[in-house]
Amino acid sequence: MRTGLSKDLIARVLGAAPKYTLDELEAKFPPRNLPDGAFVTRFAPSPTGFMHIGNLYSVLIDYKFAQQSKGVFMLRIEDTDTKREVQGAVDVVKSAMHNFGFVYNNDEVYGPYYQSQRKDIYHSVAAHLLATGRAYPCFLSAEDMDEIREKQKAAGFATGIYGEFARDRDITEEEIIAYLDKGLVPSIRLYSMGNPEQRIFCKDAVRGSIGFPESNEDIVLIKSNDGLPTYHFAHLCDDHFMHTTHVVRGEEWLPSLPLHYQLFRMMEWVPPIYIHTATLDKIDAESGKQRKMSKRKDPEANVAFFLQEGWPTDAVIEYLGNILASGYEEAKMKGQVKSFWDYEMRPKKIPMSGALFDMKKLEWWAKEFIGSLPVSELVARVVAWANEYGTDTNKMQVADVKYLTGVLGIERDNPKRVRKDFITWSQTLENVAFFWDELFVPNAEYEFNSDALREFLATYNESDDKDTWWAKIVAVADKTGLKNGDVAMNLRVALSGRTNTPDLYSIMTVMGGERVIKRIEGAIK
Repeated sequence: MRTGLSKDLIARVLGAAPKYTLDELEAKFPPRNLPDGAFVTRFAPSPTGFMHIGNLYSVLIDYKFAQQSKGVFMLRIEDTDTKREVQGAVDVVKSAMHNFGFVYNNDEVYGPYYQSQRKDIYHSVAAHLLATGRAYPCFLSAEDMDEIREKQKAAGFATGIYGEFARDRDITEEEIIAYLDKGLVPSIRLYSMGNPEQRIFCKDAVRGSIGFPESNEDIVLIKSNDGLPTYHFAHLCDDHFMHTTHVVRGEEWLPSLPLHYQLFRMMEWVPPIYIHTATLDKIDAESGKQRKMSKRKDPEANVAFFLQEGWPTDAVIEYLGNILASGYEEAKMKGQVKSFWDYEMRPKKIPMSGALFDMKKLEWWAKEFIGSLPVSELVARVVAWANEYGTDTNKMQVADVKYLTGVLGIERDNPKRVRKDFITWSQTLENVAFFWDELFVPNAEYEFNSDALREFLATYNESDDKDTWWAKIVAVADKTGLKNGDVAMNLRVALSGRTNTPDLYSIMTVMGGERVIKRIEGAIK
């Protein structure tokens, strides 16, 4: 057993005496009072100013498991990497969470939830490790580490600070004091007991038990430049004291799993259950091959894209739920559940290989979702989107809510034949743009039958019911020698500029007599 440092020297190494003992920390963050089997999960982003669709995918898993188990879902900001932090990035994260309906439960007892504000906790745990000989102060400079790295590369060794390359691993108290007297500030490194020739078995809830070589790297626990922890050490302390039961993260973190297991075992703490998710992929338009979604190449990789373009957030969640739970779509189609929130999800059902994100498939889910909305809710969502993200034209379209309600209510009164041609809120307004005179584009290519249009105008009455209206179209067809459908098509194109529209009578009713007459007269001219 190694001999640790004295209390006075620990205080010098850390810059101050630790605020807590381990026992005091355990008392400060007591076990949660939750039902058996409840999941405690967390979304822990770095504030880099970008919310990836893959982040949303992970959040959905976190949130769903907490929700269905009557557990707790937290938002923790991992802001210890000050070089990467972007101003306003936390607001980006919180806004995305709000817009997609994720409510986090950051109980004050287990806070604060910004890692930069938990320095006392990390230093107290580091002090315990220094006192027990499981960590040591390291005075290697950046230049020293560069030199070590070059030597390792030249010799064909793995790069890092470990074994014989860990210069300060067995430094004496006298040497530490000498360095401190020179004004040098150390980092705190783990005194690793790992042996790469031995294997450590770690459990992943999706993949099962996985064997890895043990890590022998003396990783940095506390950085020298700002006294803040590294990701590895912060995650160890936070997940223990916040009583996190399940950690959802991307499969790129799998190589770190043995290190994290070793850290928990070193502290004699129970590690959380890890769920490493597959990357979200797409089919590359140029190569036709499946690849990981890229924030540089793919606009849809950014969660903000879906908000700005007006994709229904519920539909995005439904589609992501379908990707991560293989049986969900079938259960929904059979009417066994109404939404993803009603479906019981299991870790074993989460895909282990690249999950394919298909925008065409998302369109189907969006059509299905919008088709299920009552007219009043559809209108409310379109208005809200237009006022926050829409153009001046979109804002003009939603200014008269009564008229918009009439427009969007066409063919939505028959539950057996639900209209499904709306995909996004922006596309919805574009789809119905012809209802507004400012946006109406007459069809210059269609050959109108002016006689038929004049005959219809001669008998047109905006108060006619549908049967009377249709009888007048039939009469015009008889008089002009046209088919009934041809007369209706002349009217359809005259009013909308299009050959394919929803129910013509409903269009005329919503437009009103004055606009109908004006459009038909325009077509005759």
